[in-house]
Amino acid sequence: MNVECVAVLGAGTMGSGIAQVFAQAGFAVLLTDVQQSFLDRGMKTIRDGLERLVKKEKLTADARDQVLGRIRTVPRIEDLAPVDFAVEAVYEDMKVKREVFGALDRTCRSEVLLATNTSSISITEIAATTRRPDRVIGMHFMNPVPVMKLVEVIRGHDTSDATYAVVRGLCERLGKTAVEVNDFPGFVSNRVLLPMINEAIFAVHEGVAKPEAIDEILKLGMNHPMGPLTLADFIGLDVCLAILEVLHRGLGEDKYRPCPLLRRMVAAGHLGRKSGRGFYTYPPA
Repeated sequence: MNVECVAVLGAGTMGSGIAQVFAQAGFAVLLTDVQQSFLDRGMKTIRDGLERLVKKEKLTADARDQVLGRIRTVPRIEDLAPVDFAVEAVYEDMKVKREVFGALDRTCRSEVLLATNTSSISITEIAATTRRPDRVIGMHFMNPVPVMKLVEVIRGHDTSDATYAVVRGLCERLGKTAVEVNDFPGFVSNRVLLPMINEAIFAVHEGVAKPEAIDEILKLGMNHPMGPLTLADFIGLDVCLAILEVLHRGLGEDKYRPCPLLRRMVAAGHLGRKSGRGFYTYPPA
């Protein structure tokens, strides 16, 4: 299957990063979201990211302009009819994702593959919304997308070998490394990572140590580049909570139960970097 034009649904942190790496790899990209302000902010994120590369002399100004020229924003899913491949990167909510995939299925040609960037939600359940479950797959990019090499490629119950082969080839064209996993709650990355983050939050909740101490111990003692609480703030505490709820509900074990402190912080709007306050405080962007 020849893929030249790619749709990216969602212009947030992940969606804008995905749009950027596809455009840098030479693909035409149609980027859509529910509000023009979201699209404007996503394009600013892409421009800023490319400008940093120019300043570091990793990209020429001409190449930057060419990348930006390959990305076009569109206001509706119905505008995505011409694409050869689609990647969804909207909020981690099954109801929202099912609605998006239903609309994509009605809009895109029958041979077009549909990927989701979900970090924890069942690929099989998402695929069941469509008339092409064999052409639906998980394509979980890591954050920040332009930097991180890994793409966790998740096969749903009906995902075909041909679909997986196309997506693996796309990852190679993007300069990414595809690692195949099967469809279980949290897949591999978040099934291992989120319990560690949750346990670090429990350590704060129970007064074992302050966030700075916990992060320092993991960095110096386990050689982690970033402490678990700094990482939680970077991911977004609301996202961490959503993933833990998927793990707890899907696997049914109390070891995945979200810490009450995490729930309280999310309820208070302390979401980490994106809100300016989480386990640490951050200056306005």
